[in-house]
Formats: sequence, structure tokens, C-alpha cells
Amino acid sequence: MYPDLSNRIIDPPVARIAFSKIKGINFSTASRLLGMLGSPEQFFTMQPAALQASCGIDRRICDTGYRQSLLDAAEQESIYIKSKSISARFVGDDGYPRRLADCDDAPAMLYSVGPCNLNCLHSVAIVGTRHATPYGLDFVKHLVADLAATVDSLVIVSGLAYGIDVAAHRAALENGIPTVAVVAHGLNTIYPADHRDTAAHIVSQGGAIVTEYTSDSTIHRGNFLARNRIVAGLADAAVIVESDIKGGAMATARIASAYGREVMAVPGRTTDSYSRGCNALIADNTASIIRSSDDLIEATGWTTRPKTETQTVMTFDMTSEQKTVADYITAHPDHTVNDICIGLGISFSRLSAMLFEMEMADMIMTLPGGKFTVISRQ
Repeated sequence: MYPDLSNRIIDPPVARIAFSKIKGINFSTASRLLGMLGSPEQFFTMQPAALQASCGIDRRICDTGYRQSLLDAAEQESIYIKSKSISARFVGDDGYPRRLADCDDAPAMLYSVGPCNLNCLHSVAIVGTRHATPYGLDFVKHLVADLAATVDSLVIVSGLAYGIDVAAHRAALENGIPTVAVVAHGLNTIYPADHRDTAAHIVSQGGAIVTEYTSDSTIHRGNFLARNRIVAGLADAAVIVESDIKGGAMATARIASAYGREVMAVPGRTTDSYSRGCNALIADNTASIIRSSDDLIEATGWTTRPKTETQTVMTFDMTSEQKTVADYITAHPDHTVNDICIGLGISFSRLSAMLFEMEMADMIMTLPGGKFTVISRQ
């Protein structure tokens, strides 16, 4: 038997977390309920019959036991949030991202770690296939570098997945641009685990890791589809760089279009599997063609600073140690980090740092399954 909640003293931050965990809640429904109730605390202290009568919501949601379970989980989450210095932005908060607040299905609560300003002047989402080709990776690298050279107060948003997503984050880091990774799980973990170092660099270099999920959430397929709306909602425009006909990038493009965002896609050969989705978006007028940063800047109307006449292009020569690792990866393409550690007799911490440096320098690329490939130089 659950106790009467009307006499329970509820900490406002706990009430906000619990309120955001109501089944089916989003920014729009949360705003409507709060307009009728006045505060999240009121939702938890009213008697079930009175709550249902005043709000017209499902009686199962008004059930005292259900509301008690939300509060219990929220109290634990509140402790975790404080211990990890996590920011929690609720419906109506000044810090809630203004772009996302325009989207009816945005989350009622957004959790983040990292100092990035989610209300920066300019924001672009760059997403695409996990199976990125050199063509796509090269486009991302040059697009982000050119934007860094001409656009102030810019943030790059993506999903920290393999392929195009992580390439966008790393290009931002390389060019000194804050980047936001929207993840499909709580902030107590990073998925995929291969990108933990990148996530750490995102936070330390002025970016943020963002999610709608609490630390007690389980990771399942639906989370990844749901997070696409946050990727789209945080940005002024979405750039799709390589995608087949189906996939998360295509979903992000459709959502961004529905939100009224500028959608752009990189065209490719009709025979290339991972250009079929982009070509389809262009063909049905969901997306316009992007060939360079100039197309994006023109489409969004962003104010830019003049490009410098000459820009230094950094080149990286492998050290002997990096060459040893690259040669090993070439000879053993199925080996993971642990395999490489054993094969070369290198400590895990040293190898992890070296692999990150090599990825940032476009020497290697992480593949699904924790494997690697060496990027050939033409």
C-alpha cells in the first residue's frame, strides 16, 4: 500500500525529474499540464480523482503507486546528477535550448554535461551513415574546416555514432569548434564504448554530451530513433553526408524538414549505396544540394567573416610508433584494441591515446565492432 502523497515534502528538482519521466510526456504535453497544475509538485500531491478530473489524463498515470515510483526513481537520479555535475534543463527554464523548445515533441527534460552554449548563434547538425567512405569523410573534414574559418559562434551537432557522426565531432575538435553529441542513453555510459575518448575531448574542449535519458534507462533500438529529433531540433540546418535509403540519417532529415529546418544533402553517384539516400532527398525536394560551406551559409543566411586568402593545411607524418600500429592494423583488420595491445605489447592506455591521435590526424578510422582501418593517402 502506497502512502498518501499529499503530505510528502517533495524537493522541486526531484519533482521536475519525476514529472519528465511520466510515460508519453514531451515538451508540448508537459507545458499543457503545467499550465493547468502550476507546478510539477502539484502533480504528485493531488489526490488521484482530483488530478484526473482537473487534467483529463489516464487514471493509470494518476495512480498513487505509479507517481510514488516516479518520485523514488527521481530521488536516486537527483543524487547522481549532483555527484556528476550534470545540468538538467526543464520545460520553461531559461537554459532550455530555444530551438528545441519550438518542437512539440521535444523532451520535457534535457540532461547534459559540458560547458557548451546550446543557444549559440549558429548550429548545424552533420549526420550520415556508419559505413562512411573516404568521399564522405573528406567532405566532412573540409566542410567543418571552412565553416570554422568563416562562421562565428558555431556549434556542430551529431550523434557520436560510427562513421560520419564521429567524423563530424572530430573535425569540430580539430578546428576548435564546440560540438554537441546527442546520445541515446543516460550519462552514466558512452555508446559506442570506442568513442569514450572522443566524448571526453568533446566535454574538455567546450562541447557537451546531451540526452533525454536518465542513468537508470536501458539502451534499446527505439532510443536511437528518438534521439534523432533532438539532433534535428538543436540545429538551424541538417546536413546529410552519405546515407542509404533507410537509416537514422534519413530519419533525421525527415524530422528536420518537418521542424522547418534547412535540410541539405551531399550528392553522389547513383551506383553508390551510401549516396542513394542523399540523392533521394534531393530528388523529392526534401533537401537541397550542398557542395561546400558556401551553400550552407547561403541557405541559412548566416552572417560570416571574410575568409583569409591563404589557410594553413596541416599535414601529419606518422611517427615510427604510429607506423608500427598502422602496419599491424593493415595486417590484422579484424583485431580490436585488446588484440592490438597483446600483439604489439603496448599498454591499453598508451594505445588508446595513440589511436585517438591517429584518428584526429585522419590516419585511421574506427569501424563498427571496435575495429580499425588505415586511411590510404592518394
